Amino acid sequence: MGLTVKLEVFDGPLDLLLHLIEKNKVDIFDIPIVLITEQYLEYVSNLETKDMDIMSEFLVMAATLIRIKSKMLLPKEEKEEEDEEDPRQELVERLLEYKMYKYASFELKDRQYDAAKVFFKEPSIPEEVKEYKEDIDYDELLSDVTLAKLQEIFDSVMQKQVDKIDPIRSKFGEIEKEEINIEDQMLFVEEYAMLHGTFSFRRLLEHGSGKGYIIVTFLSVLEMMKTGKLRIVQENLFDDMTITYQKGQKKETERPGG
Repeated sequence: MGLTVKLEVFDGPLDLLLHLIEKNKVDIFDIPIVLITEQYLEYVSNLETKDMDIMSEFLVMAATLIRIKSKMLLPKEEKEEEDEEDPRQELVERLLEYKMYKYASFELKDRQYDAAKVFFKEPSIPEEVKEYKEDIDYDELLSDVTLAKLQEIFDSVMQKQVDKIDPIRSKFGEIEKEEINIEDQMLFVEEYAMLHGTFSFRRLLEHGSGKGYIIVTFLSVLEMMKTGKLRIVQENLFDDMTITYQKGQKKETERPGG
C-alpha cells in the first residue's frame, strides 16, 4: 500500500514563500535563502497541476530563488562589498507588499462574515399610519409666546453662534497676493514725477494700499534715484522725503548735514 501525500494549496509563489518563512520561524528581512530555496523546490517538484499559467508562476519564482542563491554563494570582491545591494532586497519588498494585502483581505473577509449576521426588518407600518398627519393649532401653540420669550430664544441662538467662533483663529487675517510688478511701478512713478515735479513720498503712497505696494514703490524710487532721475531730500531722520524729478541730471541724495 502506497503512502499518499497531500500538499497544501497556496494562492501563488509568494504565498508559498510566506508559509515557508513562518514555518521555519525566520526573519523576513534576513531570509536563509539556501534553506528556503530547497524547501520551495521540493514543493514545486511535487506540484500536480495542469494549469500551465499557475505552474509557470511557481517556476519563475524558483528561477529567481536559484539566481539569488547563486549570487549569495559566489565570492565577492572587496570593492563590491560596500556598494553592492543585497540580492534578497527586491524579494523581501515583494513579500512585505503581498503580506500587507493578504492580511487586509483577511480583515475584509471578517467584516463580510460579521455583516452576514446582521438582519434588517422589512418596513411593516400600515399605510394609514404612514399617511397620518397630526393637525397643529398654531394659535394654541403660540398662545403663551411673548416678545420677551422670543427675545430670549433669539439671544440663545445668537450666543450659540458666538460660541462656535474660535477666539484665536477668527482673528487671523487673509493673506492675499498683491500683483505689483516693480517695472510697471517704476513707469508709474516716473509718469507721476514728470507730472508733479516735486512731491512727497507719503503723497505718492496715497495711490495704493498694502505693504506690498509700499515696498515696491520704495524700491522703484531708490532705483530711479540711482539712475539720476529722482532727487531725494530728507531733513531729519524718519521725516517724510521730498522727491524732485530731474531728467538728465546726475544722481544726488541729500541727508541731514549733507
